[in-house]
Amino acid sequence: MDSLKQIVEFVLHFDKYLQGFIENYGTWTYAILFAIVFAETGLIFMPFLPGDSLLFAAGALAGASSLSLPALWILLTIAAIAGDAVNYLVGRWFGERLLSAKRFRLVKPEHLAKTEEFFQKYGSKTIVIARFVPIVRTVAPFVAGMGKMPYRVFSVYNIAGGILWVSTCLIAGYLFGGLPFVKDNFSLVVLGIVFVSVLPIAWELAAGYRRRRKTVPAEVPATTSSPDEPA
Repeated sequence: MDSLKQIVEFVLHFDKYLQGFIENYGTWTYAILFAIVFAETGLIFMPFLPGDSLLFAAGALAGASSLSLPALWILLTIAAIAGDAVNYLVGRWFGERLLSAKRFRLVKPEHLAKTEEFFQKYGSKTIVIARFVPIVRTVAPFVAGMGKMPYRVFSVYNIAGGILWVSTCLIAGYLFGGLPFVKDNFSLVVLGIVFVSVLPIAWELAAGYRRRRKTVPAEVPATTSSPDEPA
């Protein structure tokens, strides 16, 4: 329970934590941000790490601190692409073995099922779309590796998705993070980003529920023959 509170505290107060990182570690902040983005996209057991909101906060502070936006963009894009590549390779070479190990449950079955639904619906484009969907972002490259998606195809979508995701979130933070409303209500803005990020998951869950309701056959009432009719 304490670890959950720490994660929530970390997510809601990125600006304070990043400012503290900058003050205490200086240029090492780049390495810290690189490590978080790489871990969130590359380590299948860390889907709980912040992604969209971290990039937004980094972009916001780049306009008001010693952080360089171009340097952030280069480093975090590399981290996002490298993370997905490592995750893909782990899924390709060790995925089945890891999922079958009962003592080493890395992926929750519901997360795996939801990611497979994304692949069935969007195909290879899932690698790009998943960048903007928490949890699915972490599981998608792992599933792509397990499904033996050709690495050449995966790498094209991986690079495109990594550039698009990092660019969108960083630039949004850089452009809007300095606005008075955003600065005064940063926690609410971060919550809003998290809420918008999970909307695709909620939409897919609702759509899946409706599809299951439609496919369930209606119960046919039992009929009984009258005494005058032959059995």
